[in-house]
Amino acid sequence: MMERQIDHEVELGVVIGKSGANIRREDALTHVAGYAVALDITPHGKEERSLRKSCETYSVLGPWLVTADEIPDPMNLELRLDVNGECRQQGNTKQMIRDVAGMIEYASQFYTLYPGDIFLSGTPAGVGPIKPGDELVASIDRVGAMRVKVRA
Repeated sequence: MMERQIDHEVELGVVIGKSGANIRREDALTHVAGYAVALDITPHGKEERSLRKSCETYSVLGPWLVTADEIPDPMNLELRLDVNGECRQQGNTKQMIRDVAGMIEYASQFYTLYPGDIFLSGTPAGVGPIKPGDELVASIDRVGAMRVKVRA
């Protein structure tokens, strides 16, 4: 078996609700159906880098979708991730390198966005390893929280 470290990342999940290409920044949020808590679980090992984001069960989204009208400004939401009761990540979406409207504008220059497409926003500092048996609690203000048990 390949040796690898598996890391956690809490992120804002952005679900597209309206198709579009070459979307202008000022129109970008009108293409959002809603938001969810996202866990981007990433293995680091000898595998090809492009496969690190492709493992089954490694992108967890939920526990529900909060509609875009409930969060008119996604750029001021607190994110937090606890592992076994210890805070590992805490930040705010206003600290993101690229904001949600910017992500949509940029991506839509290269490909058409379709309803159901999902963006993961990026993660705050504190990314770290997890192992089987760990319990993760990921939460985002006004979006929700989810509890995930890590298994082999």
